[in-house]
Amino acid sequence: MTQRLSQIEEQIDSVGQLSSVVAAIRGIAAARLREGEQRLDGVQAYAEAVGLAIGEALALVAADRAAEASDDAPPGESALVIALCSEQGFVGGYNSTILEAAGRLADDRRADLIVVGDHGVMVAEERGMEVSWSTPMAAHAEEANGLANRLADALYERLREGVASAVVVHASPDSGGKPQVVEKTLIPFDYSRFAPGVARNPPLLTISPQDLLVQLAEEYVFAELCEATIVAFAAENDARMRAMISAHENVAHRLDGLKATAQRRRQEEITAEVVELAAGIEAHGSRDRP
Repeated sequence: MTQRLSQIEEQIDSVGQLSSVVAAIRGIAAARLREGEQRLDGVQAYAEAVGLAIGEALALVAADRAAEASDDAPPGESALVIALCSEQGFVGGYNSTILEAAGRLADDRRADLIVVGDHGVMVAEERGMEVSWSTPMAAHAEEANGLANRLADALYERLREGVASAVVVHASPDSGGKPQVVEKTLIPFDYSRFAPGVARNPPLLTISPQDLLVQLAEEYVFAELCEATIVAFAAENDARMRAMISAHENVAHRLDGLKATAQRRRQEEITAEVVELAAGIEAHGSRDRP
């Protein structure tokens, strides 16, 4: 059935409004992506400073004690996998990519699964994955530290309950258009990553070097969680921006098609009116002839 011109014009208005919404979402995602990238340097500098402090503390601790702290978790101990997903939709297959990697790790380690992000929780439930705990993802860059605090509290509560290892899984923005999945081990803490510093003038300590090292390790884990949440926040908005770019192209193509259809339909109606007018003139003239 051929659509009337008025119906096509209504569709053009609707698609035009949709195009404006898509452009607005894309703009917001781009702005939040920049916010995340701007905050990342500060978080990484913080982690680097804590790492240097760990190196200096290692110089004060006996080598055998440091090595003992680096031992892997014994087999059979419970584990935890933290998946940083999206809070909102319009991100394409972003959540599925992260949850696929997190689910594989959880199955391999017989681990409990923590999912961050309400939309990620929904996708996990659709995939039949069992989520032991969840929390909303940061909706703004300034909320990332608060999220890292909640995750750190949940992590150390699980450690007190006997969890021996923990891994965080998240995405990072990728110029190729597909998010790159990052898997980072948080627990057991790997002290071998830090070169012991040379303590020429040992600092005056009010706690034992071993306790200092443990506290610094906890601080570094928090820094790693901060970095992961900021990078995941940026990756979510990068995925949303790219999805909206693709959607905008589809909407523009649809809008061009509707405008072309409207133009043809308008021409058809004009032609029909001209033919009808010409026929009327001809009929009127034939009646006037003797």
